[in-house]
Amino acid sequence: MITLASDFGSPYPAAMKGAILKRCDARLVDIGHEFPRQNVRAAAFWLSQILPEFPPAVHLVVVDPGVGTDRAALVVRAGDHVLVGPDNGVLLPPARALASADGEYRDDIDAYEFEVDATRSATFHGRDVFAPGAAEVHETGIDRLPELEGLSPADEIVELELPEPELTENEVTGEVIAVDDFGNVITNIPGEVLGNRTVVRVNDEPTPIVRSYGHVEPDRAIVTIGSHGNVECAVNRGRGDEAFGLDAGEPVRLEFA
Repeated sequence: MITLASDFGSPYPAAMKGAILKRCDARLVDIGHEFPRQNVRAAAFWLSQILPEFPPAVHLVVVDPGVGTDRAALVVRAGDHVLVGPDNGVLLPPARALASADGEYRDDIDAYEFEVDATRSATFHGRDVFAPGAAEVHETGIDRLPELEGLSPADEIVELELPEPELTENEVTGEVIAVDDFGNVITNIPGEVLGNRTVVRVNDEPTPIVRSYGHVEPDRAIVTIGSHGNVECAVNRGRGDEAFGLDAGEPVRLEFA
């Protein structure tokens, strides 16, 4: 299996699939191609949540605002999985999630660089570099990665650490990691900080804490714990980003009585 994830929209992912299918007969599975444009951190967050749900696979990830520059092209083995994509930090958070999919982090990650053919397009490395690379990895096999021609161990790769919230006795300050298509505002604040409370102030606005969206009437703003385990600011049958005036990258403050 090869999964594909990008911020390309349409029709560019089809060209990546064609480039793969010319080289191998892997089963292709789309993770999604509507990740926030050029937002490496949001893509890394979502992939950290999604990829551990898959059986061993090759994961092609192309969210690449530095396409055509001298940033490296990577193959990263994480446990029984391999990720292929640009060296801009997008691969490491999901690699760590895959390496700790059994609930306990294991230092089971190896990173390799591979050569970029300078004669190919400088603006579509998804098709010309990473898709062929994913196909070669698929055909070679995870256990034989070091044998793949053109791979060399990566001495240093770009780190991407998702921000940590700041907690005090009665307040926590965090950041919006992503906003999903429903408008749910996903923060970096772990859900356990809510405890057994029923109300919290979000940027000075009192807001009920509920188990899920349908526990309040339509159009009511809420705070809940999402499937990812983090605090979400949402609206039942509405958009939390509009109600709370929040977008990805912005600070969010929770105050407890």
